[in-house]
Amino acid sequence: MPCLSCLKENIDGYCLKCRKELFGGIKISPQLTFNSPYSVDNQVYNTHTQHISISGVQIKYSLKLVEGQLQLTDEGGEYILKPIPTGTFQQLDQAPANEHLTMQLARQVYGLNVPPNAIVYFTDNTPAYLVKRFDRKADGTKCLQEDFAQIAQMTSESHGENYKYDLSYQEMAELIKRYIPAYPIALEAFFRMILFNYLFSNGDAHVKNFSAIRSEMGDYQLTPAYDLLCTKLHSPSESDLALNLLAEGYPQKFLEVGFHTYNDFMEFGVLIGILPRRMEKILG
Repeated sequence: MPCLSCLKENIDGYCLKCRKELFGGIKISPQLTFNSPYSVDNQVYNTHTQHISISGVQIKYSLKLVEGQLQLTDEGGEYILKPIPTGTFQQLDQAPANEHLTMQLARQVYGLNVPPNAIVYFTDNTPAYLVKRFDRKADGTKCLQEDFAQIAQMTSESHGENYKYDLSYQEMAELIKRYIPAYPIALEAFFRMILFNYLFSNGDAHVKNFSAIRSEMGDYQLTPAYDLLCTKLHSPSESDLALNLLAEGYPQKFLEVGFHTYNDFMEFGVLIGILPRRMEKILG
């Protein structure tokens, strides 16, 4: 059977490499010791709930590793757990596998920086997506992290309920130039994320799904990519991109053919400051 993290052939559970990345080498069972939040008694979850997307309806829980087992926790969380979401979207039972596979493709095929992640199972055998937090230091304290809505000082009070979708990716790139010292490297990583999201139809890649984090040196850098999934699997009418590429609106070619082309991404890359020869290499 495949490793439930990297998907490579393995005897059972997680391979040694993934155990090291996820759990510090400890052998952890992929079977959790508690039921899903939708089982008969879910009171244990009441104090652990936070709402996030798929379009604002998915639920996540905080876990920590205690004596060789993953347990729900109110503080000091080391992992985020996402069970099958509820709602009116299609094929939601596939959401954990969708996010896990998309994140693995991002890492293994496209070379994106993503946090260690895996599939786990509740005691009722329903799957959930597990991802290791990247905003925790070795001593357990939290790193200073801000998403791009915070960086742009955008809230629902100041910009309306749709504020997460009010910037373009070009405008987000300008924020990277302003706040991230090593911005040439960050811009290329950002561009690769946008291209990946388009290729895999992630219509939920809004401003809150990109963040900057303060390093131990005191400067800021882009966080690993997170919340990557094919949203069209669950919402076929969803856009292939959450935001416009360009600040001025859609490129002319997009208006003509109804989808982004090689030239659109070349134009976007050049506008945000990536050298044309680097763009050609990235786009292949």
